[in-house]
Amino acid sequence: MAKTFGSESTADEVLEGVNLTGKRVLVTGVSAGLGVETARSLVAHGATVVGTARDLEKARRALAAAGNPSVELVEMDLASLASVRKAAEDLLKRAKPFDVIIANAGVMACPQGKTQDGFETQFGTNHLGHFVFVNRLVPLLKSSARVVTLSSAGHQISDVDIEDPNFERTPYQAFTAYGRSKTANILYAVALDSRLKGRGVRATSLHPGGIQTELGRHMTPELVEQMMARINRGAKPGQAPAFRFKSVPQGSATSVWSGFVAPADAVGGRYCEDCHVCEVNDDATSRVGVRSYALNLAHANDLWRKSEQMVNERFPL
Repeated sequence: MAKTFGSESTADEVLEGVNLTGKRVLVTGVSAGLGVETARSLVAHGATVVGTARDLEKARRALAAAGNPSVELVEMDLASLASVRKAAEDLLKRAKPFDVIIANAGVMACPQGKTQDGFETQFGTNHLGHFVFVNRLVPLLKSSARVVTLSSAGHQISDVDIEDPNFERTPYQAFTAYGRSKTANILYAVALDSRLKGRGVRATSLHPGGIQTELGRHMTPELVEQMMARINRGAKPGQAPAFRFKSVPQGSATSVWSGFVAPADAVGGRYCEDCHVCEVNDDATSRVGVRSYALNLAHANDLWRKSEQMVNERFPL
């Protein structure tokens, strides 16, 4: 009988009894938080892990604090397409295939700014950086590979705005920008899955849960208040909000579950949370499930084309 996992499961619990020897995994963002724990748990269960980080020294210190798991490091700044393309090129030259890519790195609710290429920081980093990086690495994906993209329940805040992705005509709000970028993460997985499933490669997205990591370093008291107000609005009358922060090991569980444990056909093109596939829920007062706009394939294809235009690169996968 298959084990059942949930919101309190940890990555090690999900991988208990799973032998990942021979599996090669790429994890972006292994200098803190979920990336470090995901890499550690994968190595502990036999996987060979390649990790990317903007600051390699910081990544080495973080991995050392996690017990020195054997992780091969590649320098990459998702806010610079030149850096992204160089990292991808370096990996392509090595010509070693991957079983799973976990697009884990990201930024959250940061002040208005631009990436080195002039994109709004959160959309440019969370979506466009991974869009170029993962698409360039498709030739390295094995025929049964998976691409796991970390999104967030924050996608419920806002759909993407394909006509104004850089807030050139829209007043900037940190959480709106975050929501747009996280919806883009889900739509990217939907579009990628539709393009690659014929080859046996599946793509999925997930919400790891609310975790207190460096991701929240830009969270001012005002932004925290906004976030908690939104959570409280989603609570049932007379009840306390059913929200608790997860530990980092718990936050890493859905990444490894969707990458290695869940059936590929179950998670492909879908959105996961707490080690299960979420149902569509368009109730704006609820924070449960996934919004339908994030799983719409036509919408995902529109975003794909817009993303290609923005990065000036086509990916006819």
